[in-house]
Amino acid sequence: MALNSYENRVYQVGIEDAAPVIAKFYRPLRWSDEAIVEEHQFAMELADRDIPVVPPLRLSSGETLHHYQDFRFAIFPRKGGRSLELDNLEHLEWMGRFIGRVHAVGATKPFFHRIQLDVQTYGYTPYQFLIAEGFIPLELQHNFCLIVETLLKKIEQCFKDVGPINYIRLHGDCHAGNVLWSDSGLHIVDLDDCLMGPAIQDIWMLVSGNQEQVEVQLERILYGYGEFYDFNIRELHLIEALRTLRMIYYAGWLAKRWEDPAFPLNFPWFNTPRYWQDQLHHLQEQLDLLDLALENMNLPDE
Repeated sequence: MALNSYENRVYQVGIEDAAPVIAKFYRPLRWSDEAIVEEHQFAMELADRDIPVVPPLRLSSGETLHHYQDFRFAIFPRKGGRSLELDNLEHLEWMGRFIGRVHAVGATKPFFHRIQLDVQTYGYTPYQFLIAEGFIPLELQHNFCLIVETLLKKIEQCFKDVGPINYIRLHGDCHAGNVLWSDSGLHIVDLDDCLMGPAIQDIWMLVSGNQEQVEVQLERILYGYGEFYDFNIRELHLIEALRTLRMIYYAGWLAKRWEDPAFPLNFPWFNTPRYWQDQLHHLQEQLDLLDLALENMNLPDE
């Protein structure tokens, strides 16, 4: 049975007289074998410390990445659950403890074959792809380039003004859709986007609402987080920079896969004139938010 996955092809496979398993076939050319194995090793490292992730199953030889002709795949146990309740402060505090435990392990050594989240990988690279491949309508291209290039310079300034950042191994795509909640607690189901980056990357996508609501949510997450790992409070100033990078990266991600028949079918709104007009509007809003973030960095931290 095919499961909902766009980046890879994922199937639930029934096993007679046993629980089903999940077979994940990796998109060709996205990751090297070494990068995929690093993802698997990170998952197993976390599981060995009783941190609730879903690592791949190992053969008796210890291998987790398998090959058949031109396909690469891994097999995972099936784990069920319900969505994380982001408006539940108890869940958020529990999530904070979980992320803190993940980061405590992630900080012990680096990735060598996976990318680092920075302005180049999440900003300039996808932006240059969008321009080179002609995705931006000609009538919008001048304004789009002007706004994105201005944003990227401001993001570079944000990273510089925050000061020294400890880049550690992260989940990388830590939003509610990648977290399942069961009677025994929560667990992460996907480390496909794990990378090197600042700790706040695994936190900011879990908060939403007005400023007061966001502050309460961050307080509860960081309260739980601090039980297991120290958080650099200066990284809070990177939230809008990281949000902007994700917007640019996401557009590039869709564009790079636009020839895959699954993408036009599931993302029919992408690459339409309305989509790019809306993108310009949202990016313009991010300019104001980045200016505010830069101003706040000059204020004393509480």
